[in-house]
Amino acid sequence: MNAQMAGAAQDDAAKEAAAKEATAKEATLCRTLASLESVIVAYSGGVDSAYLACIAHRTLGDRSVAVTADSASYPERHRQLAIRIARDFGLHHEIIRTRELDRPEYRANPSNRCYYCKHELYTHLSRIAAARGAVVVDGNNADDRGDYRPGRQAAREFGVRSPLDEVNLTKTEIRELSRRAGLPTWDEPASACLSSRIPYHHEVTDEKLRTIERAEEALRGLGFRVVRVRHHDEVARLEIAREEMARALDPEIGAAMVRALKALGYRYVTLDLQGYRTGSLNEGLPLHPVS
Repeated sequence: MNAQMAGAAQDDAAKEAAAKEATAKEATLCRTLASLESVIVAYSGGVDSAYLACIAHRTLGDRSVAVTADSASYPERHRQLAIRIARDFGLHHEIIRTRELDRPEYRANPSNRCYYCKHELYTHLSRIAAARGAVVVDGNNADDRGDYRPGRQAAREFGVRSPLDEVNLTKTEIRELSRRAGLPTWDEPASACLSSRIPYHHEVTDEKLRTIERAEEALRGLGFRVVRVRHHDEVARLEIAREEMARALDPEIGAAMVRALKALGYRYVTLDLQGYRTGSLNEGLPLHPVS
C-alpha cells in the first residue's frame, strides 16, 4: 500500500470513528431527554435548536413543544425557516411574542445585552413550562463553552438545561447528525440576533434592526451566503466569508452592493478585510470570564 492509499485509509477510519462517536452521543441525548419526560425547546430554527427540537420530538412526541420567539431582533427568514422545519418534521410548534425592545436595559445595548434578551425569553418559556410540568431546554453545545455568552447567566437563573452540551455534542457533530436526519439546517451558516450587528452602547431601535435585516437580505440576493452588516450609524461595515471575499471585490458586484445599501440609508459602505468572524463586536471588550 503506497503512502497515498495509507493516508486515505486512515482518513476513512477517522471518519468512521467520528461517526460512531456522534451516533453514541445522540443515543445518550435521547436518554437524557427521555429522563426529563417533558420539555419546552427554545427553538430559533438555527442548526442547534432545530436538531434538538427534532430529536426531542422523536424521543418525547407531544411531550416536546418547540417554541419560537417572534421579536424585533429575529430575522423574518429565520422565522420562516423555523416554521417550515416544524411543519415538515411534524413538530409541536408554538410562536410567542417577546418584547425585549420594551426593556430600557436591552435598548441601551450594554456588553451583556444578551442577558436581557434571554431573561425576556426564559421568563415566557418558564411560565409555559410550569403550566405543563416541563423543563426548558436550549441548543447550546459543547463548542459554546469558551465563548462570551452573557445569556448563559439568564439560563442558569431560570434552570434551563442544555442537553447538547451535557452530552458533549460539538457543532460539527450536530451538523453531521442533522444531515443524516434530513434537516435543511445542517449546512446553514451560523446565525445571531440582528442586535449583534450594533456596537455596544449604541441604542438598539426597531428602525436600525429593520435596516440591517434589509441590508443583509439585499446582499444575500446578490449571492452572498455568509455575511454580516455591522451597523455603525452612517457606515455599513460588511463582514463576508473569506471564500466569498474575491467576489465582493469584483468592481461590478461591489458597485451593486454599494447601490443596494445606500438605497437603505447608509452613506458609506466598507468591506472588513478580516472577513466574517463571530462576535467581532466583542473585540473591543476587556477579557471576560467564561460564562
